[in-house]
Amino acid sequence: MFTGIVEELGRVVALETEGDSARLRVAGPLVTSDAEHGSSIAVNGVCLTVIEDGRQAAAAGEFTADVMAETLIRSNLGGLRPGDPVNLERPMQLGARLGGHLVQGHVDGVGTVLERTPAEHWEVVRVSLPSDLARYVVDKGSITVDGISLTVVEADADSFTVSLIPTTLELTTLGRKQPGAPVNLEVDVIAKYTERLLGLDGKSAGQPQGTEAEVEAGTAVQAEVEAAAGAGIGAQRV
Repeated sequence: MFTGIVEELGRVVALETEGDSARLRVAGPLVTSDAEHGSSIAVNGVCLTVIEDGRQAAAAGEFTADVMAETLIRSNLGGLRPGDPVNLERPMQLGARLGGHLVQGHVDGVGTVLERTPAEHWEVVRVSLPSDLARYVVDKGSITVDGISLTVVEADADSFTVSLIPTTLELTTLGRKQPGAPVNLEVDVIAKYTERLLGLDGKSAGQPQGTEAEVEAGTAVQAEVEAAAGAGIGAQRV
């Protein structure tokens, strides 16, 4: 599990295609400093596994990871080239501050940077949104773009906007990507679980699906949520 707070702007050393998979080597002295064989590191928001000995990775300041076909299809990693910058993050630690939001490192789809609108101290960036993900994206909600936890400014049917502060522009790939560039998207996992628990099928305009008992259970949960909201009851953390 990650937070979407990029620790380091790494660099692609090599990407070797191996049939329907690939082997990716990335330079990142910070994220490899305490790496071990089997450690997880998010690369542009994709959770990958370190395959070499941790001491070798730390000494070289680089790590290697295997990328399977599903990841190449659902993310922009297959289009990387040596020298390309990539956002890197190690997994969160229990007990540490959650600076962004809960990020799994499981990319849901790829969007495209549509336009950039500069302001005095920040930039507004519009990104295309695949139709099957639109229902999970809301104004002021969270979304992960190339592994960066961002707040949605405005959500439309086929795109959304985010505002990037100077730090994000300087220290992540979004400071460099121009219109037409692909970006990895991961929507808020809480929204997906909520949809599943309520027995909703996003492909059928929000109509309840499943057995009669499952639909009734989902309806009951939804009624309780709506009642709590109407009474002004907030979520509790445990």
